[in-house]
Amino acid sequence: MTKLMYLLYPVLLIFLYMENRQDLWKTILVPGLSFLLISVFRKVINQPRPYERWHTSPIMSRDGLGESFPSRHVFSASVISMSFLAQFVWLGILLLMMTLGLAICRVLGGVHYPKDVLVGYLLGVFCGMLLILF
Repeated sequence: MTKLMYLLYPVLLIFLYMENRQDLWKTILVPGLSFLLISVFRKVINQPRPYERWHTSPIMSRDGLGESFPSRHVFSASVISMSFLAQFVWLGILLLMMTLGLAICRVLGGVHYPKDVLVGYLLGVFCGMLLILF
């Protein structure tokens, strides 16, 4: 799912460029700047991951410690989904539903707590709403 999002986002940007759409720059800047802010916030908060606190091995491969809150994978997927929603409503809705699946997998995989993915999802949707509102 993560790889799909990282593949689809450049396709959307190329489409917007080819169509000479005015919202190309905000579709680049809003996700990019919000990703940067989330990354800094995670470093400052630096919450431990479930496998650190419970001394278990996660099902999903994950190197490194801390920076669990909020989930950056889920945030990225949801803000990219919102970028699509701003252009193609049904595709955006489908991608948002798929992002919920990613969030569940991140929790079941043992690399995030439910609050991590919930906040990541909501922040991604909120930041993505800026694309629609402005």
